[in-house]
Amino acid sequence: MAIFNSPASPQKRDNPPPPSDTPAPRAVETRPEPSFAAQNNTAATSPRTTPSAGAQPQLKESVIASDLTIEGKIEGSGHVRLAGKFKGDVNVQGDLTIEVGAKLNGGVKARKVIIAGELEGNIDAAERVELLDSGAMIGDIKAGTVTVAAGSKMRGQVEFGWSGKEGGKSNGQSNGKGSAGENGAGA
Repeated sequence: MAIFNSPASPQKRDNPPPPSDTPAPRAVETRPEPSFAAQNNTAATSPRTTPSAGAQPQLKESVIASDLTIEGKIEGSGHVRLAGKFKGDVNVQGDLTIEVGAKLNGGVKARKVIIAGELEGNIDAAERVELLDSGAMIGDIKAGTVTVAAGSKMRGQVEFGWSGKEGGKSNGQSNGKGSAGENGAGA
């Protein structure tokens, strides 16, 4: 019986193939370049895989190039890297990276948010937010962990370190100005 057009003889299996003048093809890792298209106000890109840590499944990364300006909404389970300009909300289960020179106007929900460019909008329910030295943000942050680099700019409120149930707010939250009973006045 022949498998894949090879004889069934055991002698043939033990013999190495004859030498060839052409070198054997080498495995080369290729990454497709992102292709961009605007269709119904969304960006379609060729997925790019990103290294994963531990047992997490590999998520694909979509890129919005620096020469693009898009308005719409981004939703998905992968990572998004923004190098251009985007106006709209971003809701991804992976990471959002805003590159130097990029600008995002809209709300963000992502597992991890890295800001090296500009963000004008709120970040809600992120596990981790990193505001890099070139980053600028106008908006509020609610995250598990927040890292702010020297030289970065931010205008807004920040809540971090709270679990989802605590939410960082209570009925007796102070507005910083004080009232009767809170600062001992009027008692």
